[in-house]
Amino acid sequence: MKNNNIILMGFMGVGKGSLARELSKLTGRVSIDTDDLIESMENRSIKKIFEKEGEAYFREIEKKLSVWLEKSVKDTIISTGGGFFHVGNLQEIGHVIYLESSFNAILDRINTFENAKKKLKKRPLLKNMTKAKELVSQRHPKYIACADTIIQTEEKSSQQIAEEIIKDVIEKSAQKEVE
Repeated sequence: MKNNNIILMGFMGVGKGSLARELSKLTGRVSIDTDDLIESMENRSIKKIFEKEGEAYFREIEKKLSVWLEKSVKDTIISTGGGFFHVGNLQEIGHVIYLESSFNAILDRINTFENAKKKLKKRPLLKNMTKAKELVSQRHPKYIACADTIIQTEEKSSQQIAEEIIKDVIEKSAQKEVE
């Protein structure tokens, strides 16, 4: 596994951040979030970047970040923004795991948070639910094409998914290195 990183990919709200924290807790690895890194780099929120500069600018920042991740980050859990698959060098960064879920399950998940309205406002691509649902459908085959592993997340806790990743990805990778 290149750089021994685990990359969590999927549509916004699928639980990449929560899963990254759980994996970090269970494995002792550091976890980072690409959207958080971009907000730090730009000193403003993703929402503000989209409002002022647009999506194309945001995707360029993601590409720059992906080059840095490939060159500089090792043994890390990386949760990505929903469109991070556009970067083109995911395979060079690490093992890509697509967290698959239906659009309705993603919305249900977001709505279970006590700060659900704030979470929805923070996600500019969820302003129009019809367009967001279309975006999920459009991205699904792209996520599959980028993924080394696909994990169905519906009706599973972060701990259950993390244990599945540890068993099916991390332990198998470590075993291959020994052989």
